[in-house]
Amino acid sequence: MAAIESNMKLDAKGLACPMPIVRTKKAMKDLEAGHVLEVEATDKGSKADMQAWAESTGHQYLGTIEEGDVLKHYLRKSTGEETAERSYPHVVSNDQLEEKLASGAPIVVLDVREAAEFAFRHIRNAVSIPLGELDERMAELNKEDEIYVICRTGTRSDLAAHKLSANGYAGIINVVPGMSGWRGDTVGLNDRTD
Repeated sequence: MAAIESNMKLDAKGLACPMPIVRTKKAMKDLEAGHVLEVEATDKGSKADMQAWAESTGHQYLGTIEEGDVLKHYLRKSTGEETAERSYPHVVSNDQLEEKLASGAPIVVLDVREAAEFAFRHIRNAVSIPLGELDERMAELNKEDEIYVICRTGTRSDLAAHKLSANGYAGIINVVPGMSGWRGDTVGLNDRTD
């Protein structure tokens, strides 16, 4: 299994509730918005605790990987993107993208979320280029392709759509609300059987 990239690691092994959350809250304050925190814990209740805490604070719970007795929790610090205004004019809903994929049309799904978000759950065959890497990696995309840009809520994909259009990519479409509301087929770490 490929390692999940995180921006900061927190060792909460051997700590009982509520200490993993207390330490996570403190570490999250030092983390930049949009970055990923990896929390290693041995408290079995920490999975439900981390998920609930993330939801209550607006941070994103990405998932948990079990390695023996150690639970590795991955959380992404909120950026306020959920309330940001979107302005890219060419937009489709998740349902419209799902219909397009089902039709077998030759399209590209570009996922601009962070690598850890993509690893846990993404649309099958999507291309992963995090928004922060788009300027350097834009040439990996074909300017003539119909490209559906997706992120968690439609905000990062809005920014990516503007960037791509400004650089001569003609068939750019933003997908809203994005992966936060995606009900279609996905693959990710939790699907592995190895």
